[in-house]
Amino acid sequence: MIKKPPKRELVVSVLDNLAQKYPDKIGRYLEYYQSVDSKGRYLPYDEFQYRVMSGLEIDSAWTLTKSARAAQYMKLLPLGDNNFPCNFNLTPLIQKAVSHADRHATSGSLEWMCGNIGEKSHIEYLLKDLIEDEAISSSQLEGAATTTLVAKELLKRQRKPRTPDEKMILGNFKMMRFAWENRQRPLSLDLILEMHKEGTEDIDNDKYTPGVFRQNDDVVVVNAEGEPVHIPPSANDIEAQLERVIEWANTCHDNADSNEYIHPMIKAICLHFAIGYEHPFRDGNGRVARSLFYWYMFKNDYAAFRYIAISTLLKAAPVKYGKSYLYTETDEMDLTYFVEYQCNVILRAIQKFKDAYKKSADDIEAFNTWIMTSGLYRKLNEKQRVVFLVAKSGTATEFTAANVQKNLGCSYNTASTALKGLVELGIFGKKANGRETVYFMLEKQQIQVNWKS
Repeated sequence: MIKKPPKRELVVSVLDNLAQKYPDKIGRYLEYYQSVDSKGRYLPYDEFQYRVMSGLEIDSAWTLTKSARAAQYMKLLPLGDNNFPCNFNLTPLIQKAVSHADRHATSGSLEWMCGNIGEKSHIEYLLKDLIEDEAISSSQLEGAATTTLVAKELLKRQRKPRTPDEKMILGNFKMMRFAWENRQRPLSLDLILEMHKEGTEDIDNDKYTPGVFRQNDDVVVVNAEGEPVHIPPSANDIEAQLERVIEWANTCHDNADSNEYIHPMIKAICLHFAIGYEHPFRDGNGRVARSLFYWYMFKNDYAAFRYIAISTLLKAAPVKYGKSYLYTETDEMDLTYFVEYQCNVILRAIQKFKDAYKKSADDIEAFNTWIMTSGLYRKLNEKQRVVFLVAKSGTATEFTAANVQKNLGCSYNTASTALKGLVELGIFGKKANGRETVYFMLEKQQIQVNWKS
């Protein structure tokens, strides 16, 4: 269990007391009158207590730090039975994450990435792979035991799930799709209920009660040791409490000239926290919370988050994920701890997305170089070069003699000969489709193997 911070005293009283008791140390104490430490860390009391200089009173140093933070708080949303106001501070880490999201995760930056690669089929395959990672990891974070390899096969082949764990993964995949398809809708109780139903229906309806808020107070959040760490607010007021969250989420905070400005990513993270804290469902709250984070990012034109998997990293350190909730709840609902933790995860997730893009771009560049240096391109006639370049760009994935004839304005025999030649060179494959033969480009690695042999 984490150590809860002591009750904060009046900073004036603490300073007067310190000045009388330790006049020679007052300068050292004043070094703690700041929101973050010398390394820019926004430490919870659980960690702060071990970093206070020797010879100083820990709780007095904490009061100074806490007072500095309170003076800079930005108001957020009210939560829980007591309508307790949440606050947060804009730390260096949060600012860095916001900057990275603005530079690398907007719809415009995603379009630039896709256009820059210039290989539509390749980038689409890459991005589909990344969105599957989020659905799988979010389920595994909730306890799904299915391996990532089996889960990938489930989603790629679109086969029917065989186990409750596989149903959970498919439900998460559907929930992410729901978040994208409904990004233009305002937040509402209906949207939250529909999202939950989309992700949990037919897994274990008695356990989840899909699309229905919990009716009693028998839900308790426990840690890995089975110890209670969060008792959700009363079920009697769930709808009223969520309506307050909804009103806050639907309120525009985009005016940068206002003192109420909140960056969309900060709001998305707060929405994530709010659902986890209010815990409106019997089960599946974490999945809905993470899906609503994505929904809000999509709503605010951060389309690249369709392919940025935060749950992969949350799954790697579930204890830290849980602690970020507890640090907030035990320290006067200071959401900075949770926002910072999520921002740290987002920074790493964006980097993974950028690395995947760079690898894809490097692979394409290497293949294009190989095409010219291997002599393959010189083996192609004019018609074959056009068909090959169209296939390689992903503009079209399947070809027939009839559509090549039409698009290139040549005879049927010329088109057929060109396609057959691409098969003989080990560049294309073919399959029967009724009476017609359909041609398609092979994987880049297979083309290179065929050419060498």
